Amino acid sequence: MSSASYPPPSPSPAGGPAGPALGYPAQASAPVSPQAALPGRPTLFSGSTVHGRRGIRQLRHPVEMPLLWIGVVLTVLAYVAWVALVAWLLVDTEPTGTAKEVQALFVGEQANSEAQLLLALPGLPLLVWVARAFMYGRLRATGVQMSPTQFPEGYRMVVEAAAAFGMRRVPDAYVVLGNGQINAFASGHGFRRFVCVHSDLFEVGGSARDPEALRFVVAHEVGHLAAGHVSFWRVLVNQVVGYVPFLGLALSRSMEYTADNHGYAVAPRGVPGVVGLLGAGKYLGAHVNLHATADRAVREKGAWVHLVNWTATHPPLTWRAHALRDRSRPGRVMIRPKTAWFEAAGPVGYNRTAGWPTPAQVLEHMDRVSPRVVGAEEQFGRYPGLAYPVARDVVRLADPTPVSRPPRQPTGSVPAPEAGEPF
Repeated sequence: MSSASYPPPSPSPAGGPAGPALGYPAQASAPVSPQAALPGRPTLFSGSTVHGRRGIRQLRHPVEMPLLWIGVVLTVLAYVAWVALVAWLLVDTEPTGTAKEVQALFVGEQANSEAQLLLALPGLPLLVWVARAFMYGRLRATGVQMSPTQFPEGYRMVVEAAAAFGMRRVPDAYVVLGNGQINAFASGHGFRRFVCVHSDLFEVGGSARDPEALRFVVAHEVGHLAAGHVSFWRVLVNQVVGYVPFLGLALSRSMEYTADNHGYAVAPRGVPGVVGLLGAGKYLGAHVNLHATADRAVREKGAWVHLVNWTATHPPLTWRAHALRDRSRPGRVMIRPKTAWFEAAGPVGYNRTAGWPTPAQVLEHMDRVSPRVVGAEEQFGRYPGLAYPVARDVVRLADPTPVSRPPRQPTGSVPAPEAGEPF
């Protein structure tokens, strides 16, 4: 993008770069020239946004920074341990007893490869730098770059999100071949920042599908950039604490909630669409009910469900849906949420099988009830070029509990004629 010539931006509106839409009070400011409105370039200490290294505090998950500081302390201790280990190996060349056994883990023919990784710890920053440089180089060489003339709608979403979060420079943006995978990610190299969207996810942005869902995804990824999640030092800390059971993954999940908060700040109407997209894909996602998905975070409980969460880099979809629906409290990082809005429409996996209905009972029940939204029974996807009588969000935001339907006529029977109608 360096070859293009862009005019300097106009002065920011009252309320700062984030704007009143994010809940900041409007602030009066003296008129400034366009050149004076240019934010300083990102530096090691200023961060990627005009809000400083901490970003927009209102959008950050409350446990992210405490977990990060624990990770920083552990990273420092890891490097101190490396210095002590190397000094000991150099000074005590002929240990005895237990010390000799410990030394054998690091040097000699019986050395343990996993233990030797600690000796390579100083090389981790270089490995991180090279990996990020290679990733960015690959995108620049093989990705399709968004621009004002190529995928301009998607590129506008990137730029608008960057402006909303007060980023000092617009991030680069690419589309890559998804091969059926629904994914997007954000990263950086040096002071450069970029987002990448897989083609199968990017397709959802067409007007015939769900552009607000794509807007949420883009804002989520730009939110990672604005929150400092892809800075070199943050990535380095994440690499170290990733070896600490539960801690590194909990930090990662809190970061995802922070990015979701950024996505919600820009595209709250995209929540039903993105939950459906991540749960059932770009075609069937139009039929995924947000409330049914969110309430399952409350009902699906037990040790195994929690273990799935504790061993994941991202919160489970049901937990994320619950956090995006209920904005009164932050998303749960370790323990499931406790408040459901609606009754369960079907069996709950946590319940004992002794209480589950038989197939005959379920069929009888389904003959007596129907979805609340008329025309929502055909739930086999929505496709471009076709008109549908029921809007997407009418289905996705409907009460998920069923309603009674008139009893069906027996097979082969003739309905009774109405008054005055010839038989």
